[in-house]
Formats: sequence, C-alpha cells, structure tokens
Amino acid sequence: MSESTPSTRRHPAARAVHRLTAAGAVLAGLSAVTSIANTLFMPRLRRPDNASTYESVVVCIPARNEEQTVPRLIADLRAQTYAGELRVFVLDDDSSDETRAAAVRAADGDPRVTVVSTDAEPSPGWTGKSAACRTLADVALTATPRAEVIAFVDADVRLSSDAIAAAVTALREHHAALVCPWPEQHALGVSERLIQPMLSFSWMSSLFVPLSNRSLRASLAVACGQFLMFDTAAYRQIGGHESVASSPTEDLDIARALRRRGRRTVLVSGAGFVSCRMYRGWTELRAGYTRWLWSSFGGKAGSAAVLGAAMIAYLLPPAAALLGSGSTRRLGAVGYLAAVVARTSSARSEAGGGPGIVRQTVYAGAHPVSTALFATLVLDSHRRRARNQLSWKSRSLHEPGDEK
Repeated sequence: MSESTPSTRRHPAARAVHRLTAAGAVLAGLSAVTSIANTLFMPRLRRPDNASTYESVVVCIPARNEEQTVPRLIADLRAQTYAGELRVFVLDDDSSDETRAAAVRAADGDPRVTVVSTDAEPSPGWTGKSAACRTLADVALTATPRAEVIAFVDADVRLSSDAIAAAVTALREHHAALVCPWPEQHALGVSERLIQPMLSFSWMSSLFVPLSNRSLRASLAVACGQFLMFDTAAYRQIGGHESVASSPTEDLDIARALRRRGRRTVLVSGAGFVSCRMYRGWTELRAGYTRWLWSSFGGKAGSAAVLGAAMIAYLLPPAAALLGSGSTRRLGAVGYLAAVVARTSSARSEAGGGPGIVRQTVYAGAHPVSTALFATLVLDSHRRRARNQLSWKSRSLHEPGDEK
C-alpha cells in the first residue's frame, strides 16, 4: 500500500476549505488580470487636437438640495472652451434649500444658462431622478431644437475646461449613441475610502471594457449617471428617460435600452476631465447605496450568487492566509495579494495614475474589509426595501405593490 500524501490525509472539511481557497485565489487572480488589462487598454477622454467639432450641445443638470455644489458646476460649464453652441439648463427639483438662488447667482446673467424650477412630485411610476431628467430634456430640446448632443451631469460633478469638447469628440469618434466618461471618484474619510472605490472595482475587475464597448449585449453595458452624453436622435429614439421611468438605476438601464435597439454605448475614463465626490460620510453613503443595490444583481438570488463569489474570492483567501496552514495558507496569501493588485490597479486607473499611490495601496490592503462592508450594504438594501424604508433626499422610493 502506498503512503498517503498530506492532501489525502486531510479531514473532509479541510479538503473543502483548501479547494474553496484555491477557487478564491483563481477568481482573485482573474480579477487582477482584468483590472490590469483595463488599466492598460481602457479608452480615455483626450484633449481634442483642434476645435474640429461645432455641434450644438445642451447640458442638463438635475438639482435637488444642491445649494453648495451646483454653483461650482455652473462655473465649470461657463468656463468651457467648447467651440460649438453650448447651452446649460438647471432644474431646481423642489429643493428645500436655496438651490435655485445659488444657481441664478452662479449664472450671473449668462444667456447660455437657464434655471427652471418645479415643485411637482414625480408622477406615479417615476423615480425622482428620471422625472427630473425628462423635464430637463423637454425644456432643453424645446429651447434648442437643433441640439445634436444632450448631456446629463449631476450637480456634484466637477469638469475641466475642455471636458465637454473631449466628451463630444469621444462620442463621435466611437460612433456611439451614448458615451459615459467615468468620473474620478473623490473620497474623504475612512468609510468613503473603503466603499467608494468598490463602485469602479465591481466592473473593472470583472469586465474587459474595450470588448464591452464593441458589444451590443445589454448585460455588458456599464454607465454612471454622474455624466451621460447622448446623441440626441438616439436619445429620442428610445423615448428618453421615459424608457427607464421607474428604474432605481436609470443610468445603467438607459444604456441597456440603447443596446437593445442596436445602438452603441461606450464607457471611457474621465480621469483628468471629470471628477465627483459622490457621498459625504457614512450616513449619506449608506442611504445612497442602499436605495439601489437591491436591484443591481437581478434580485435576491443574483445578490446571493454575487456575494457568495465575492466571499470566496476576497474574504476566504485572507482568512486562510491568517488561520490556515501549509498549501492552504500559501494559496490564501496568493489570493489576497491578487485582490490587492486588482484593487490597486482599479484605483490607479480611475484616478488616471495621479498622486496617492501609498494611500490607495493601504486601502487596497483593506479590501476584505471593503468587501464585507459592501456585502452589508447589499443586505441592508434588501432589508430596507422589504420594510419600505428606502428614500433619497426626503423622497420615498417605494412603489405600491413592488414587493409582490
């Protein structure tokens, strides 16, 4: 009888842990390869060589309780170097602060900037964001009927002086119906730095963007509603935001709607041109993420599958590296390091290789903590939806009968 090897002498439970750790290391390794590939090959906004585009562009800014942020964005848009016609439309969406007054002061009489207000609640079946964008589109395209490009920019976004020109150039060079310049996400404080990078990491570590951009598969679409630029004809073709009236993730779903109509959508890095501090502190971050995470993975079963894979890839390997022994510990260490590489690559790509590598690496090292917190937010989102506790900016997000 041949002598048993250490692997065959393992307890069945130990063998199962070893195999799961190996699977986690493989998944983490694949995420690292994908993140590095996107860092190298993801398309980026670039400064146009000359003023070669003169298309008419309208920029729509939905603003609800954005007194502090909207003036800075209006200033950025007034400073654009875009050579074509540029009009800006701001909607004060029933704000309880001085958003309208702040926007009017920032416009300072500039005829290119129009500020309108509404105190109407969204119609049944509409989310606040989609309703505001629909209202803005109606106002903007009525005032500027020949506009060839329509963009939607969140009030907390900041733009470089050539961001609009660069985005229009990308839209046309890629022959796209929609271009989404992914903003560099600014984060301050521990909770923001742990959670906010997970937004880009989720797709940068699992989807090779150049291939996704060439595909018309709706399931491969990626978009961020902080900055969406559409070909106006394509936007009208799908009915604009009416096509995603009730969606909690209207940005992603409008990209999918375009792809289902055979229109191309493209994701590019906006680093150096577009930036945003999405949420401020844990309370706002929690409210912001839980309002939509329940819908992100196709329901409860999809969420369970995604979270299960994340636990195997990003929580089990570091646990095995700390608590395991022999080859299981070594596999765990490899998986953990692969995850750190993936997270660091994702962060560096989003920031365009700017400063902060030490801080990014430190927080990448805490990726297991980020994964656990993100999983907690997903579960919290499902729980709050089941209890009809979802809201954003003082508006309930519950629709009667949506739990059936």
